[in-house]
Amino acid sequence: MKLFLDSANLVEIEEALVRGFVSGITTNPSILSKEEKGDYQKHIHKIIGLLEKYGVGIPLSVEVFTANPAEMIEQARGFMRAFDYPDLYVKIPVGWDELGVIHELRQRNIRVNCTCCMSVNHSILAAAAGASIVSLFYGRIKDTGQDASAVVRAAAEILKVGDVDVELLVGSIRHPSDVMEAFLAGADIVTVPPPILRQM
Repeated sequence: MKLFLDSANLVEIEEALVRGFVSGITTNPSILSKEEKGDYQKHIHKIIGLLEKYGVGIPLSVEVFTANPAEMIEQARGFMRAFDYPDLYVKIPVGWDELGVIHELRQRNIRVNCTCCMSVNHSILAAAAGASIVSLFYGRIKDTGQDASAVVRAAAEILKVGDVDVELLVGSIRHPSDVMEAFLAGADIVTVPPPILRQM
């Protein structure tokens, strides 16, 4: 059971680190856009500084901000050079062309968190392409009328018996009960926004 914090806010991150429960940090361009305007690289460096301050070598996921597959690869390589953080994961959204990006990054020993997954098949393809983390969007799956718990449960069962080294992450958490449901369904990781953590 791993709880990740879904935030790029320095105060929220430090609050979680002080309490000792956080096992990783997930960010994305939307989350970063809510922070003080400036160089996003400097902000990521500040997050890394907090992780180093508290002596925790935990995963930090940073997402590409382009839809062009070739640019995704270059951005991912740039992240690795710029941040020089041993537990860095690059978030790549699931997609047909993006599977090639995931495979290429795996060949370069860059760990990928494949994000925006909405189905069991998305999870299977992302894992087979080489993602280290597969992220299912719980709330958004519910929005489509599907049973999100059933999707997580099926993905967890298939990935555990498959010959792949991958962790199943559940994001898009909207209620405290989503966290419990996701873990009961077999999620390895649940990434939770700070307001939901406080409600928990």
